[in-house]
Amino acid sequence: QVQLVESGGGSVQSGGSLRLSCAYTYSSYCMAWFRQAPGKEREGIAAVESDGSTTYADSVRGRFTISENNNKKTLDLQMNSLKPEDTAVYYCAAGTLGYCTGGFTLHEYDSWGQGTQVTVSS
Repeated sequence: QVQLVESGGGSVQSGGSLRLSCAYTYSSYCMAWFRQAPGKEREGIAAVESDGSTTYADSVRGRFTISENNNKKTLDLQMNSLKPEDTAVYYCAAGTLGYCTGGFTLHEYDSWGQGTQVTVSS
């Protein structure tokens, strides 16, 4: 499995910005960012495939941007206009088995990072 290490989480006020980064050991067919708030299911919010195509959840479209740097082997998530409801643990995920559809079905992703906390206060 590919190794994934997230960084960049923290606390910010509503309307602020944060940038998450995920360092990986080798490229995958697809990568994504998921998040999980207390008491809620893990949800996919942004995904990128090997051809560069991206997908966003409605809840973050227009505010978040996913980008992959193959040379640096990093996957970033730029988060702008943050809201209290964005508070969650954010996870980086990679699909290395070829099941990618560009979506957020959990079985598409076989490697996961340890997660990084993002807290947005009102």
